[in-house]
Amino acid sequence: AAQFDQLAADWDATRATGRDDPVRDALARGGPIPQGPCLELGSGTGLFTPILTAAFPHVISVDLSMRMLQHANGRSSWRVRADASRLPLADASVAVIAAIDMLLFPAETARVLAPDGLLLWINQLGCDGSLYLPAATVVAALPGTWQATESEAGWGSWAVLRRTR
Repeated sequence: AAQFDQLAADWDATRATGRDDPVRDALARGGPIPQGPCLELGSGTGLFTPILTAAFPHVISVDLSMRMLQHANGRSSWRVRADASRLPLADASVAVIAAIDMLLFPAETARVLAPDGLLLWINQLGCDGSLYLPAATVVAALPGTWQATESEAGWGSWAVLRRTR
């Protein structure tokens, strides 16, 4: 958290790619996308929150860094400082989890996602990104049985993962 707190003030100008093609493409072609609350994990300064807000009735932006969340003011109405390995949400409480260049927390993802919900796994820079995981690796890590639809858009890649059992 301290590291990201230090980076927050300059994040948008120096670290963020701003490449939203994979997010937009996943929402357009990864459907059907369930309606309901969307949990944005590792939301940072909220660069992608407006895209998610246009697609979902409620977006809960979660980040470990309080300063990142403060810089998201005006982009995200619901900001929560939390560790994604221990989310302060009820079981099966969100329809969609958006993980954009984020670490994977398989147990928490499966716990808070509604049975018919889905995980949007987005890599802004595709396999060149530091947090890139192919869809097959994400499926293998998640508890239970999952199906993935994946594609590329712009510089990045995306996968929509649905629990099948």
